[in-house]
Amino acid sequence: MSRWQQLTIYIGETDQWKHQPLYSAIVTLAREHGLAGATVTRGMAGFGEKGKIRTANILALSIDVPIVITIIDREDVLTEFIPAIRAMVHSGLITLQPMTVLKSNVLN
Repeated sequence: MSRWQQLTIYIGETDQWKHQPLYSAIVTLAREHGLAGATVTRGMAGFGEKGKIRTANILALSIDVPIVITIIDREDVLTEFIPAIRAMVHSGLITLQPMTVLKSNVLN
């Protein structure tokens, strides 16, 4: 039986990697590595290590809203993938936790 894990990456919308949005670069890299899938979620509001509030509110000054990237795959696949992500994420949070997959047409 395979052990599944969830990799979650918290970054800002304006974070960049080689002149492109960091979230886009991570999703592209995940696809190139053959991971089962990746989902990018744009947050309405949040704050991180520096305490600066980031919000999508049109009246607010910040347009650097929180971005959450979620990737679920087998433990061995994510273990290989994580070093590349650590090199890309300079300011943000990366978490990894065990996952129980109840139903999936993608994850075998």
